[in-house]
Amino acid sequence: MSPVTHRISSNEALPPSADVVVIGGGIVGTSTAYFLARRGLSVALLEKGYVGCEQSSRNWGWCRQQNRDARELPLSGISMRLWDELTTEIGKDLGFRRCGLHYATDNPEQLATWEKWRETARQFGVNTRMLSADEAARIVPPTGGKRWLGGVHSIEDGKAEPALAAPLIAEGARMHGATIHQNCAARGLEFANGAVQGVVTEHGTIRTNAVLCAAGAWASSFLRWHGIDLPQASVRQSTLRTMPAPNLGEAIFTPGFALTRRLDGSYTLAISGKATLELTPQGIRYAREFLPMFAKRLKAVEIGIGSSFFSGPEALGSWRLDAPTPFERTRVLDPAADGRVIAMALARARAQFPELATVGIADAWGAYIDSTPDAVPFISEVDGRAGLFVATGCSGHGFGVGPGIGHLAADLIASDKPCVDPTPFRLSRFHDRSKIEVGDF
Repeated sequence: MSPVTHRISSNEALPPSADVVVIGGGIVGTSTAYFLARRGLSVALLEKGYVGCEQSSRNWGWCRQQNRDARELPLSGISMRLWDELTTEIGKDLGFRRCGLHYATDNPEQLATWEKWRETARQFGVNTRMLSADEAARIVPPTGGKRWLGGVHSIEDGKAEPALAAPLIAEGARMHGATIHQNCAARGLEFANGAVQGVVTEHGTIRTNAVLCAAGAWASSFLRWHGIDLPQASVRQSTLRTMPAPNLGEAIFTPGFALTRRLDGSYTLAISGKATLELTPQGIRYAREFLPMFAKRLKAVEIGIGSSFFSGPEALGSWRLDAPTPFERTRVLDPAADGRVIAMALARARAQFPELATVGIADAWGAYIDSTPDAVPFISEVDGRAGLFVATGCSGHGFGVGPGIGHLAADLIASDKPCVDPTPFRLSRFHDRSKIEVGDF
């Protein structure tokens, strides 16, 4: 079941040309469209389904610096500022609140990892502090004989509303002149002498010299059709939303589950790291690149075979530009939630918070998280394809840092000074013999 997402209208006519075409209406695509349009560039935003329909509305909603890989911290710091500014500039409530995030654990290794991360926090000025066992217990009352060893409070971090953010940022882009085209799949690109010349959509061709592929789980297959190699794997996770419930806290993490309070008083509830890696043709193709990642994180990931082997962004297949494509056949990538995971998450939360005992499930959904071999996103121009850029592979970290990714992508496309050093995010890092380090978080 798809999560409830704020729906917006589409522009009626496809423009014959645009300065930039953005493919993908998630948090990254809409943020990029916003920052480009605000510069005065003409932008067409394409979405095969509806804006925010895939991973951007299916996440926890956390906007954090805490526990991020050091390579992402400059972007996450900028993103926290941009969340504040977007709310003011667009004039809409994106649900962004600097409520702080609270972590509690009974796992000594996890606590030691958080303590060690404080060295990274100090380098980047992140306002975080360790919690004693008693402090953690006051925030998350221990039950069933469990005793917390301690925790973390990331004081200036917060949350936003996944159901609202991408659609409202898209509306903000439209305020600056961008056009939004939903149920409009990009089928492919046209090149001349190695440079982008246009985007072929199911409703016609848009002439342009700059394209951003921000297609999430679909990015690798879209680019591969053009002979461009982008290593990517999609990990399936399951999440639920409760009915409105008593206020237990705004954003809480424990080893057993994590919960986030939404604007309507309901909770998003999930289990961190509990995911399924489905065997697919694309997964087999990039297995070697992902081996270090799998070795580091396999304890939390199950291996399975599902329908995604035969359909979806990682299946085998080809298409023509003058006929329906896989992007039209799957308007919304909407995998079923894993019933076992949903039941486990709810049972754990109810055991921890008896106040949830009579609170039911409003809906539950699955999602595919677009991941890279080092868990660091691609935000880059594509070498040898002038005018083609990519911003994808956020590895489950994309929602909170989405505005920063969008700003950096817009900087690169507009040839402006990058807001952060883009080197760690270059696509070529997997082809130029760079040392690849798997992110810890």
